[in-house]
Amino acid sequence: MTNPTSDVDRIVTVLEPHDEYTHHPGDAVNYNESMYLNAFDLGSQAGGWFRLGNRVNEGYAEMSVCIYLPDGRVGFMYDRPQIDDNDAMDAGGLRITVDEPFRRLTVRYEGRVCVLDDPGEMANPRAAFRDNPIVEATVDLAYRGVSPMYGGMPQYADGRELDTGNGFAKAHYEQHCAVTGTITVGATDTAGAAVLEIDGLGLRDKSWGPRYWQALRWYRWLPMVFSDDFAMMLSIVARDADEPPSTGGMVLVGDRYDKVLDCRVDAEWDERGEQTAMRCWVRTAEREYDVTGEVLSMIPLRNRRTDADGGQLHTRITEAMTRFECDGMTGLGMSEFLDQVVDGWPVGVPLPAEA
Repeated sequence: MTNPTSDVDRIVTVLEPHDEYTHHPGDAVNYNESMYLNAFDLGSQAGGWFRLGNRVNEGYAEMSVCIYLPDGRVGFMYDRPQIDDNDAMDAGGLRITVDEPFRRLTVRYEGRVCVLDDPGEMANPRAAFRDNPIVEATVDLAYRGVSPMYGGMPQYADGRELDTGNGFAKAHYEQHCAVTGTITVGATDTAGAAVLEIDGLGLRDKSWGPRYWQALRWYRWLPMVFSDDFAMMLSIVARDADEPPSTGGMVLVGDRYDKVLDCRVDAEWDERGEQTAMRCWVRTAEREYDVTGEVLSMIPLRNRRTDADGGQLHTRITEAMTRFECDGMTGLGMSEFLDQVVDGWPVGVPLPAEA
């Protein structure tokens, strides 16, 4: 016999087609509705990622465009364009359109990017934007889902929402995709313009709810795609220094996702505490996997916020296009490592003497 009290308190994950579109932001000052998509072409070893985060209750959107060129240069742009509503994912020249929920999306960008011969210069964004050329760029990419949807909004079985407070998001989902289209960096009628014909693979995700980038101590997020029927996403999240990190993710096998029950990411670091390579171990109910990763191109980004007591909070996010190897297959993806910076060093990275 089912206990009615325990049943209504059961947590379920809900995802509906309308969740592909924007939601009512409510009253949370730090409400964030975010869509992120990446795309990589294994043949040219190039690609990029694109993100819009609507913070309508703060009056702006976070807009990021990051393009990894085959020669190692990175084209990057970040902006906080003003927005007055949460009606669309369309700000700062970047527009993300849902053409068919859970199946097809389009990403278009018309704007500029800062082209960096040394992407590491973005650790000091003011100097990087001042000292490097800023050129026109266009993006026109079509996304087609090749997997089921993974994730949604956790809630109680009777429909009550969970209290996420000032967390990272109240809902989140992901999907691996096939991607086709064109990325252009530089005016095509000028010397040195790069035109990337993308016929590759990637991952998209969406989240909504209150978010502060400082809500987590550190995380390691590794989305990767080897083929349209073999892909992974690995996630390790440390919320507090006194608790062990949580692990999760999924492995796409054919047309199904196998849930990641446990995983480990052992990274190699340079003198700046940025990842250069990694070895990963993954366990699902079906089997174990060994994955190696080599960083091809890295750009360090940051988010800073002043807390209620006037203290400066500093978050570093290292965004690396990474080549992965597993089961004799080669794929591309990201190693995105977020760390809070305390006393000048990312908290999840061993100190140089300990590495």
